[in-house]
Amino acid sequence: MLPLLPVFTFAQATPAPTPPQQEIVQPQQVRPLPGSLDRVPVFNSNSPEVVQTEGILLSTFPPTGKQTANVHLNFPFQGRFDIFAHHIAKATSPEDLRTLYLGVLLHNPSTQPVTVDVLQAASYLSQPDAPFIELPPQTENPLGTIFAGPGDRVMNDILRGRRQSIFPAQITIPPQQSQMLLNLPIPVQTLEPPINGRSTLMRLRSSGRVYAASLAMYAKSNPDGSERAPTLAEWQQLLETGNLAEPRDRAPTPPQAGGKVIYGRVAGVAQGSQWQAQLFDSPSVQYLSIPERGQAFSYGLSTLTAGRQGTNQVQSAPLLVRYPDTAYQAHGNYGIEYNLSLPLYNNTNRPQTVSVSLQTPLKEDELTQGGLRFLIPPATQNFFRGTVRLRYSDDRGLPQTRYVHLVQKRGQAGEPLILLNMPPGDRRLVQVNFLYPPDATPPQVLTIQNMGQ
Repeated sequence: MLPLLPVFTFAQATPAPTPPQQEIVQPQQVRPLPGSLDRVPVFNSNSPEVVQTEGILLSTFPPTGKQTANVHLNFPFQGRFDIFAHHIAKATSPEDLRTLYLGVLLHNPSTQPVTVDVLQAASYLSQPDAPFIELPPQTENPLGTIFAGPGDRVMNDILRGRRQSIFPAQITIPPQQSQMLLNLPIPVQTLEPPINGRSTLMRLRSSGRVYAASLAMYAKSNPDGSERAPTLAEWQQLLETGNLAEPRDRAPTPPQAGGKVIYGRVAGVAQGSQWQAQLFDSPSVQYLSIPERGQAFSYGLSTLTAGRQGTNQVQSAPLLVRYPDTAYQAHGNYGIEYNLSLPLYNNTNRPQTVSVSLQTPLKEDELTQGGLRFLIPPATQNFFRGTVRLRYSDDRGLPQTRYVHLVQKRGQAGEPLILLNMPPGDRRLVQVNFLYPPDATPPQVLTIQNMGQ
């Protein structure tokens, strides 16, 4: 007979209480960001965000000969321009799991061939390319393998100057002809719930005038019942006879309307692909004096109409043409690259330790409490997921290039991206680059802090 084994009784573990959330105020100055957006036009297709019908997402074609003339904005591109598209496919019922295709069409209206160089380009799905996974607040990302969400992954690629292999280096469009620049699926059939998204950014250069359109169409059926991508002719038919895709997003608040601001989603041509800035004390000098010991100052990033963080600056790209029920500005600056140079200068007679960080304070227009407000612990909502490139000389004088993936929640102060030990009189150039990722929520700030020594 086997001996009886003793029976142990384990007490039920009591979950640790959730610490109360505290709001803290960091009394730091927030400065408007110097520089400005360039004048490169950006085809910005982000409304409707959730697409549940076939139709036109954004067309800059001329209205002549089109069945629904008012959805064609008549805006030609020439030279440098970008195409940004960020849309979600969601099944309307469990029985209808057809694959929605996203098409981007370019048309050459001239009598001469036009070449379009694809300088950089990337397009990814939420599933399976870039699922929204939980990641640490800060991760070194040297190879670009860290991302969460398709917008995050696309911006990561473009930051590194990549052209995804699905895109050609160049296309040639014959006179008065059209070509597909993008014809890719957003499948939902195997997903639970049946919802999927695709983010795309292309930096292009055209030798002549072209018109562009983004379109949504369900996959066509082969004789055996399998799905196939729509053809160029089918896309052209939709462009000529179709109406705007639905459901339409919530209409934006008109400028200067007052009250609660509804920003709306973007469908139009924005002006500005990149914001370049050199952060100096003043226009008359070429350095940025570090803060006093224990002090900090910040620069607003992607500031908004009702989220200027005390800077009185709205960085949202203006729209050159738009649909009447969509955003008045490209709020959030999705896909726009920030290229910032900080020529730091220790103008004191003592060594100082200086940090550079990205932060996500609570959004406000005026700093009513004299500084930026943060939450401890931060809220649960992710407000920024993206990779930042840092170039600087370290304390040994060696040049460094680092890619750091950040995840910041609402009200998160963030950890230092760089720590520099600066002797008296030391000058150190720090360059910060990132593309503002879709699915992020602005604004953020770039903060320089003197931590003493």
